[in-house]
Amino acid sequence: MRGGVALTTVQYRLLLEYDGTEYHGWQLQPNARTLQEVLETALATVLRHPARLHAAGRTDAGVHALGQVATFQTERTIDVRDLRKALNALTPSDVAVREVAPAPESFDARRSATSRVYEYRIWNQPWRSAFWHRYTWHVPRALDLRAMRAAAAVFVGKHDFSAFRAADCESESRIRRVLHSGFTETENLCTYRIQANAFLKHMVRTIVGTLVVVGSGEVAPDDVARILASRDRTQAGATAPPQGLCLVAVSYE
Repeated sequence: MRGGVALTTVQYRLLLEYDGTEYHGWQLQPNARTLQEVLETALATVLRHPARLHAAGRTDAGVHALGQVATFQTERTIDVRDLRKALNALTPSDVAVREVAPAPESFDARRSATSRVYEYRIWNQPWRSAFWHRYTWHVPRALDLRAMRAAAAVFVGKHDFSAFRAADCESESRIRRVLHSGFTETENLCTYRIQANAFLKHMVRTIVGTLVVVGSGEVAPDDVARILASRDRTQAGATAPPQGLCLVAVSYE
């Protein structure tokens, strides 16, 4: 209440993209530069009060986004176009606010999501790329994309992904439903795209690390089903580096 007048709290939804190279991930951390910190600082400047952002996905250090969704609440009356312009003026060039829109009070950026799409890019050439090095994993040895596609198809459906999660993953359930898992290829890039209802910590990167082992001929495509069924993290490949990963989109009903 201000001046005897009851104020209404309104929730807003941001659509964000960012290059995560220079950040220690999304989530606030002491003594570390994070995306949440940078955006909340900009919001506080514009709104003239602190505002907490809640994101659809807490991306790790070095991971990028083209379609991150985050919400905040305020009692201030704001013009969404002016807010977008102000936030883009106050944030670094590696962060962009694509859209600002009102959101229902019941909307939760994480819990209301029905699916998320991630892409992981592999630069598959003997030489490194000066242009793509911030956004790809450089794998110099030739990869068998046909074998990798066959292995990627194994993940479609509802499975226990215990073999493809970080050791410190705290999710109560390891069951996830994968709607799509496959590769596209251009002249120099192999792009893995996966859509699921939700993801475990390091799930996509561990899947990619395993698929690269398949593409290298060290593991047969048929063995991936066995690895998945084992629920044993030691059976899967190494966790792929973060820079190839990008949160592309979050879907809602």
